[in-house]
Amino acid sequence: MNKSYEVEYCNLELRFDRRQIQNLIRDLIQEGYSLYWSETEGQFLISIRTGRKLVKLRFQRMKNRYKIVGDYTIKDEKLSELLEKLINDTRGHAIVKRIKDRQIVIENIMFGEIIRLVEVSGMEHRIIYQKKPFVTIEEMIKAFQSKRAEERAAVLRYELDYELTVLFDALQENNEEAVAESKEKLVLLRSEMLQLEL
Repeated sequence: MNKSYEVEYCNLELRFDRRQIQNLIRDLIQEGYSLYWSETEGQFLISIRTGRKLVKLRFQRMKNRYKIVGDYTIKDEKLSELLEKLINDTRGHAIVKRIKDRQIVIENIMFGEIIRLVEVSGMEHRIIYQKKPFVTIEEMIKAFQSKRAEERAAVLRYELDYELTVLFDALQENNEEAVAESKEKLVLLRSEMLQLEL
């Protein structure tokens, strides 16, 4: 194994069913890893021994599915390959940083596919690959027919009314901290409302 090999996985957005987690455990055992797992009502945890290090993969339970949470730095090539197979199989999203000999290659992955590849050396970076956005006519028609903006605007009006009530109460109590916090929320809500009305 290359001593300088290191991969960092950030912003992971992978969703699983129980079978996929069981397949991962099976693959890890077949690769010869020493591991144990535990499960609570809210999470599933797999602890994997890689040399002297212990990597803990955390899966948060969401109804009858699971979602991996956290950022991971992995210095084991085989484990890294298994994690990337998982990203691909679940058609997940991730930012993968490969650190090797003072050089970093950053992969942006969406739906299990690399959409952007950037190489960083010192202060310089260059884009190696960037997938061009591809929007079909059907997707454009769906976007125009979507009622999400109208539905969000209706909810936003209630949120604005509620926040104005909170601001009024804070002003009555002379609570400067609550007033400032409420004003910040109102600025954000107003900005979102203006965007929806465009």
